[in-house]
Amino acid sequence: MPLPLVSIVTPSLNSATWIRATIESVLAQDYPRLEFIVMDGGSTDETHDILRSFADRLTWYAEPDSGISQAVNRGWARSRGEILAWIGSDDLYRPGAVTAAVAALMAQPATSAVYGDCDVIDAQGRVVGRVPTGPFDRGRILGWNYLAQPAVFMRRTALARAGWLDESLLNVMDHDLWIKLARQGDMAYVPMTWAAVR
Repeated sequence: MPLPLVSIVTPSLNSATWIRATIESVLAQDYPRLEFIVMDGGSTDETHDILRSFADRLTWYAEPDSGISQAVNRGWARSRGEILAWIGSDDLYRPGAVTAAVAALMAQPATSAVYGDCDVIDAQGRVVGRVPTGPFDRGRILGWNYLAQPAVFMRRTALARAGWLDESLLNVMDHDLWIKLARQGDMAYVPMTWAAVR
């Protein structure tokens, strides 16, 4: 069975401070079938120069958007992957994250998504905490967003049934999506650090 294509989207706006590190963490993944799309909302800093320097290894678009939700949805709509994720322009993937996520999804075909652990890092990239994730619990996810957004990988089919990100939401779009995905099937936890958030 061929490995599924994984599509990762990064929304961006004036992200020059950290986006290079984000891009490098995606491109350093050892998974062989990876599509990386950056959706830039119209940066006026050096973000476009940085994106051009990676033009042979990712696809990027510069167009106005209404926020993260619309940017990510547009990126996913342009993508071809069977497995989808998004990572912020100041966050990082840890080595082996994508390979581990695909393995978990392939081993558990009934799941709508899988997620791992996530570090919290400061401006210099030093670990200053952890997102307190843990095994999937529908009751818990209804009351509290304990999933770290960049450490979640979803099946495209489940995401389409869930209805994508709600573009009217500006800051809790991930929690809303997890609840919608949980209605499509179980979400599986893998006790491995897959990402870091600033």
